[in-house]
Amino acid sequence: MATSSPARRAWRVLTGLLVITAVLFGANALGAHVLKGGTWVPELALDLQGGTQIVLEAQTEDADPTAEQLAQAVAIMRQRVDASGVGESEISTQGASNIVVQIPGVADEATRERIQASAQLELRAVIYASGPTNTFVGEDGEETPYPTPDPSLNATPTGEPSNGSDAAWVSDRLWAEFLAYSCADPANDPSSAPADQPLITCDTAGTAKYILGPVEMTGDSIVDATNGVDPQNGQWNVQLTFDDEGAQTFGEISQRLYGIGQQNPSDPRSQFAFVLDGSIISAPQMNAVITNGQPSISGGGIDQDTSKVLADQLKFGALPLSFEVVSSDTISATLGSQQLQSGLIAGLIGLALVGLFVVLVSYRALGFVIIASLIVMAVLTYILLCLLSWRLGYRLSLAGVAGLIVTIGFTADSFIVYFERIRDELRDGKAVTVAVEDGWARAKRTIYISKSINVLAAVVLYILADATVKGFAFTLGLTTVLDILIFVMFTHPVMQLLVRTRFFGEGHPLSGLDPSALGAVYRGRARFREPVATGARAKRSRGEAERRQTIAERKAAELAAATAASDKRAAGAEEDNA
Repeated sequence: MATSSPARRAWRVLTGLLVITAVLFGANALGAHVLKGGTWVPELALDLQGGTQIVLEAQTEDADPTAEQLAQAVAIMRQRVDASGVGESEISTQGASNIVVQIPGVADEATRERIQASAQLELRAVIYASGPTNTFVGEDGEETPYPTPDPSLNATPTGEPSNGSDAAWVSDRLWAEFLAYSCADPANDPSSAPADQPLITCDTAGTAKYILGPVEMTGDSIVDATNGVDPQNGQWNVQLTFDDEGAQTFGEISQRLYGIGQQNPSDPRSQFAFVLDGSIISAPQMNAVITNGQPSISGGGIDQDTSKVLADQLKFGALPLSFEVVSSDTISATLGSQQLQSGLIAGLIGLALVGLFVVLVSYRALGFVIIASLIVMAVLTYILLCLLSWRLGYRLSLAGVAGLIVTIGFTADSFIVYFERIRDELRDGKAVTVAVEDGWARAKRTIYISKSINVLAAVVLYILADATVKGFAFTLGLTTVLDILIFVMFTHPVMQLLVRTRFFGEGHPLSGLDPSALGAVYRGRARFREPVATGARAKRSRGEAERRQTIAERKAAELAAATAASDKRAAGAEEDNA
């Protein structure tokens, strides 16, 4: 006999899950053994692993730096540490002039230099601008990435550039590098580009990429930057103030860029880019010749919040501070391996209790499906944490471990909802195979809604919560998504196959799908089987049967009982007459 259609679908889905698992393990093996960057053990955060503590002191000539300056320095350092791929770092101020940086593991020299270096704010003219894509559509209509630039291409400008906006800066090699440049590639680090050479970079949002001319001004020329509302048009803007030398230089630049814009308003060379650590934070168009050293930046969707952020970046992008490393020490884990071991033991105990409950108390052999689903989910969660550790710098904190433990209960909820729906269908007198499909159709809507709320809560918690709680929110969201995947690609297909076996399909008393033990009360749509009241278990079945009667069935049962009582009285009367 040919395999049924649901069984074929179940095997296909299980094969797909196996392929996904194999791809994840293969990717991690590639990183661990070929690229030498992967790991088979998830990286741990500062609270579990310990790490490096660097104390930096601000160097000032007179008074201590202001709290605002230190706060901006902390923000810049945090951006730099995150950009270097180090996750779960802690950066805070200490006293009036110190900043403390705590990094999980051992900080390499590049990370130390990135932290210690003062922020670089550069002002460069825009030569060319386009979208962030690094692909093109070929003659065959297929979209293909631009190839890696040939090293033999000419790297020297074809002519002598006359100013920072001159297109002569763009050599053949630079143009090929621009076409192949991807804003999403973390390996691209434009912060180390020479000041006297053109630069390929993107805006901070990754929505556009640019070719910029050499540095024409630095952030040292900015005396002040404030945000406010333009009284003429009611729009938020950022008002800059340059020093005398910067005002003169900016006046000459504005005259050149304004002239380009007058000839062709759509020419990107009329823009002037403010570049912080190699990324463009703003590239406004020059709309006037400004000689008083007080230009303003407006438009481009600038509102109250973004104008405040931009003003702070321009004002403190190049802080009038330098930092000196006061101390650099290795610190022990604040919680350590003992707490990690305790958390893992708690998770295993919770998993064991769930397994005992579903097997011995509720679902008998059906409970092993829940245990198998939890094991599959644990394997996928582990390999994903390993991949995230070396690809995105994710580190597992104790809060993340707590999120994994909580997920055990959330995951078991999905299976319980599904199995109870199957049992409800069995109580209605349906065959086991039909009950599985109908129970799936009804349970999945409930589960999807429930898990969507869990994911939404995790996202909101991750965005709004303190850094110490983000690990909990991340693992909760990740495992909730995996829960849905396991439910769809493992639990339901396994059930479709199991109910076609004799043990489950015929409702063995130990299978957890025994109709009589569940209180099945129907024999088709029209007939109601009244359970036999023998023993406590049968009484529970009778109560279950009575609760599940429809109004019509209840009336029919009452009528049948009344008729039987009437017949009994009539029979008794006949006996008396006799």
